[in-house]
Amino acid sequence: MRSILSATAMILLASAAHAQSPAPSAPAKPKPVTTVPVRPALQTPADTAKSMTQAERLSIQSDLAWTGNYNGAINGEVSDRMVNSIKAFQKNNGGKETGVLNPQERGLLAAAAKKPRDNVGWKIVTDMVTGAKLGIPGKLVPQQISDAGGSKWQSASGTIQVLLTRRKEEGLASPKLAEAERKQPGRKLDYSAVKPDFFVLSGLQNQKKFYVRGQIKGDEVRMITILYDQATEGTMEPVVIAMSSAFEAFPASAQAAAPPPRKKVEYASGIVVSAEGAIVTDRQAVDGCLSITVAGHGNADKIAEDKTRDLALLRIYGARDLKPLPLGAGAAKPDLTLVGIADPQNQGGGAAVSSVKAAAAQGANGETTLSPAPGIGFAGAAAIDNDGAFAGLTQLKPTIVAGPAPAATQAVLAPTEIVRNFVKANGVAAETGKASDAKASMVRLICVRK
Repeated sequence: MRSILSATAMILLASAAHAQSPAPSAPAKPKPVTTVPVRPALQTPADTAKSMTQAERLSIQSDLAWTGNYNGAINGEVSDRMVNSIKAFQKNNGGKETGVLNPQERGLLAAAAKKPRDNVGWKIVTDMVTGAKLGIPGKLVPQQISDAGGSKWQSASGTIQVLLTRRKEEGLASPKLAEAERKQPGRKLDYSAVKPDFFVLSGLQNQKKFYVRGQIKGDEVRMITILYDQATEGTMEPVVIAMSSAFEAFPASAQAAAPPPRKKVEYASGIVVSAEGAIVTDRQAVDGCLSITVAGHGNADKIAEDKTRDLALLRIYGARDLKPLPLGAGAAKPDLTLVGIADPQNQGGGAAVSSVKAAAAQGANGETTLSPAPGIGFAGAAAIDNDGAFAGLTQLKPTIVAGPAPAATQAVLAPTEIVRNFVKANGVAAETGKASDAKASMVRLICVRK
């Protein structure tokens, strides 16, 4: 009986203790987690350059070299030197030093580079003696002589000389050749780079600046030597950089240095400027054609051309329902619309008239460049400004790059006044006013060559 009472008492005590204990609290709500958004890293100028094509980078480096802003290898590689050169160009032209060229700045750079390049008569040649490819400032060194050992170009007074030589010998070694060149009489070295298959030296030689680049392949060395008076240094510095990058001692083939051959079939755009069948276009697009066909209208005759301004005037006969484009007083404003007909391969074999945007920039030599350059087929396209007026005719021109790359394409604008005067001089009274429907005045041109 006592044990039962004890057990009962223990139960009661336990129950009382349980009754007196606080009720379990509800689980605490988790505090909201504050997430701080992670901002994406800003794209650097180098990142922007890497997103370009190799040809675009080569072209920029080449142009920067000609303007005196870049003194590195023209190889298309992205570097701090390239970015800093862009900033230097922007600073010199009163722009913001971003290291990235906007379309207007790119057009300005291309135009600024063209002037010194044209002034020296820059051209890419293949030496018939050695087979090497090199760039030559033809106006500076118009005299050329060749023999079995190579070729020499020089100015009339001898102040500038370019020597291309070759030698065959077993066991040729770059360090040994570089040392022999360094020891040439009167030479004082200020720069050298010696690699297993090539070497570069520069400095002074008897009061002349000199630059030597040699390339070894097997048992043969081919070497270019540039000598010039210090008084010509301002002119020659960008030339030497361009020559160094353009030099190919052992090109893949003899055709490597020649300009790319014109296509056997080439497409372009033409602007109808009279109801009687007169069409104006880019002269280079219809140069050397066996026949020129205007799609939907038949063959056309070339009745005039201006080789200086690269304009051509065509005529078709018996065509109906032609809608001439008024050649109004439009100007090359910064923002333009290019109206033309793209190459069939770029539109699935079609022939639709289309339009693309382009930014115009006035270059230092008066030429207006367009960026980005439109695609193949837009040579001869009409440029229309924001007011709906004809602003000029689009021309696509190959640009020679001082580096290991095929020619790039540059777009320039033949202004309204030039186009209007050209057609007028050849008996075409073009209409004036705004271009209400430029697409209706565009035709496709098909050039067939040998």
